Amino acid sequence: MQKALASTYFIDHDSKEIQELVKEFRAVGMPPKEQAVKLYYKVRDEWMYNPYAISFEKEKLKASSIYHQPAGHCIDKSILYIAGLRALGIPAKLHLAKVKNHIAVESLTEKFGTNELTPHGMVDVWLHNKWVKASPAFNKSLCIKSKVDPLDFDGEHDSLFQEFNKEQKQFMEYTADYGAFDDVPVDFIIKNMKTHYPDLIKNGQFNLKTD
Repeated sequence: MQKALASTYFIDHDSKEIQELVKEFRAVGMPPKEQAVKLYYKVRDEWMYNPYAISFEKEKLKASSIYHQPAGHCIDKSILYIAGLRALGIPAKLHLAKVKNHIAVESLTEKFGTNELTPHGMVDVWLHNKWVKASPAFNKSLCIKSKVDPLDFDGEHDSLFQEFNKEQKQFMEYTADYGAFDDVPVDFIIKNMKTHYPDLIKNGQFNLKTD
């Protein structure tokens, strides 16, 4: 469990930025579940989701660096949320999966050559002696635009992408589960992207340089 609380190069929760992120949730007597839930909504809605802002330069993957960005992809936002949770003393891990998006896929398909997004990042949070999943990627305004209810998190149940939107059209489908990681597995992520997006990697569409 200590690894799920540790400060690392990427999850630098002892930085001034992450301490600023969580300072409003340090109120005396606020229980961990309430802290986790309120922080979830802050990360979900105050940082916009951008699936195309993909860079694996080490500096840009640090939680303290993500804090200064107006938007990020699902892994960025998960890293930020994990850092905030650990700063509050709540164990958290990065959970990776593969998802298939069935709504507004034209731009995704044009960019990635497929409607599959991998690896998709979410968060495992330790609350009430169990791990629960939280997915802070899609901000509220984006969900409204996509005619999908914003994804809530109550600190007790898994918060996973909705299978259908409000019009009962298929929205998100989980197609693979890569498991949970105590730190950001950069090598695994890059290998995964090279496997699934070989043409984009070859054409230099993604910045996979880690230096």
